[in-house]
Amino acid sequence: MDRCDGRRGIAEARIGVPAEGGSGGGRRGGGSVDQWRRQRCASSGTGTLAAVKGAGLEGEEARRRAAKGEGGERGAIAGRGIACAARISIRRSPPISNSLSSLLLHRRRRRRSSPATATAAMNYIVGAFKPPCDISIAFSNARTRKQIAVKNDNGRTVMVPLFQSLETISGEVSVAPVPGKRIEHLGVKIELLGQIELYLERGKFYDFTSLVRELDIPGEIYEKKTYPFEFSTVEMPYESYNGTNVRLSRNIMGMGSIVEFREFCVRNYSPAPTINNSIKMEVGIEDCLHIEFEYSKSKYHLKDVIIGKIYFLLVRIKIKNMELEIRRRESTGAGSSAYVETETLAKFELMDGAPVRGESIPVRLFLTPYELTPSYRNINNKFSVKYYLNLVLVDEEDRRYFKQQEITMYRLLETPQAS
Repeated sequence: MDRCDGRRGIAEARIGVPAEGGSGGGRRGGGSVDQWRRQRCASSGTGTLAAVKGAGLEGEEARRRAAKGEGGERGAIAGRGIACAARISIRRSPPISNSLSSLLLHRRRRRRSSPATATAAMNYIVGAFKPPCDISIAFSNARTRKQIAVKNDNGRTVMVPLFQSLETISGEVSVAPVPGKRIEHLGVKIELLGQIELYLERGKFYDFTSLVRELDIPGEIYEKKTYPFEFSTVEMPYESYNGTNVRLSRNIMGMGSIVEFREFCVRNYSPAPTINNSIKMEVGIEDCLHIEFEYSKSKYHLKDVIIGKIYFLLVRIKIKNMELEIRRRESTGAGSSAYVETETLAKFELMDGAPVRGESIPVRLFLTPYELTPSYRNINNKFSVKYYLNLVLVDEEDRRYFKQQEITMYRLLETPQAS
C-alpha cells in the first residue's frame, strides 16, 4: 500500500495535481491521475509509460517538492523529455516504406540500362586488353612461292610458304596503330627463330636458330608504317617436322613486347646416293620355317617403290597370311629420360593362304600414298626418326612371326624423273 501511494503522489507532482492540500499546480494540470494516464496512453503509447517509470525514480524528492508547490511545471517538462527520447530511439530504425521505395528505385535504375549501354561497357573491357596496334608479316614473292599444308597447334590445316637451306628470307613488317592513337615503343625488330618442342615437356622450347634484325630505333608511331627485312642465305640444316612427340618449327617474329608470329616450312633435298646396297637376309624357326627375303635397295626417297622377293625354303607350319608394314620409330630425349614411340604407317598384304616349299612371293609397294619424312639422326641432340620394313607372318593359330629391317628415307628433288 505504501508503494502504490508513493507512485500516485509522484504522478500528481509531475502533472501539477495538488498532493493532499497542495496549491497552484491543480489549476495548471487539472483532472485526476487516472484521467491523465488514460489521455497520455492514448496519445503517446510507451512514451507515457517511460515518463511515469522515470518519474518514479525520484520518489521522496518529488513528494517534497509537491508539498512546497514547486513540482507542477518542472515535473511536466521532465515527463515530456523522457517520452521524446523514447520516440527518437524508435525513429533510428528505418521504416519499411523507405526500404520498399529504395528497392523500387533500384529496379527502375536497372530497367533504364539499355542494351547499348551494356555493349559499350563490354567493348570497354575488351578494348582494355586489345593490343594498341596491328602487326602483319608478309614474305616476298608470297604469291609465286610454293605453299604446303601443315597442322597448327589447334589441329587445323593451314598453308605456309616453303623455304630450303641457304635461301634468302625477305619481306615486310607492317605496324598499324589503332586510329586516333599513337604508339610509343622501345624499338622494332624482327627475329628468325628455330625451335624444338618436346610434347612430354609442354611449354619448354629449345632454340637452335636465332637471327635478329633491328628495324627501327625507339620512338613513336602515329600511322601505319612498313619496314622491309632480309635474312641472306640462311643456313637451315634441319627440316620442319611435326611428329607424335616432337615438333620442329621455324617462325618469323616481329615487334618488341608486342609479338606477331608467322610460321614457314623448311625442306631440304638430297641427291640420289651413289652407293645403295640391297638387303638380303635369311630368317626362320629351326625345323619349322625357313624363309629368305630380299629388297632391291636399302635407301629410298619419299616417292620411291619398294621392290623385293620372299623365298620359302622350309614350311612346316600352316601360314594363314603374310604382310609387309612400314613403321616409324621416333626417339626423344636421352639417357633415363629417353622415350621411344613406334607408329605403323602402312600395311600391305603380300600373301593370303598357305605357301609351299620353294614358292617365291614378289614385293612391290609404292610409297607415294603415305605421309613419310626423311630419316633424322640425332637432331640437335633432341630426337631421331627411323623407318623400318616389318615382315609379318600369321599362322592359323594367330601366332605372329616377324622380322624388321631398317631402311633410310631421304627427300629427292621433285623432278619428272624421280616421280
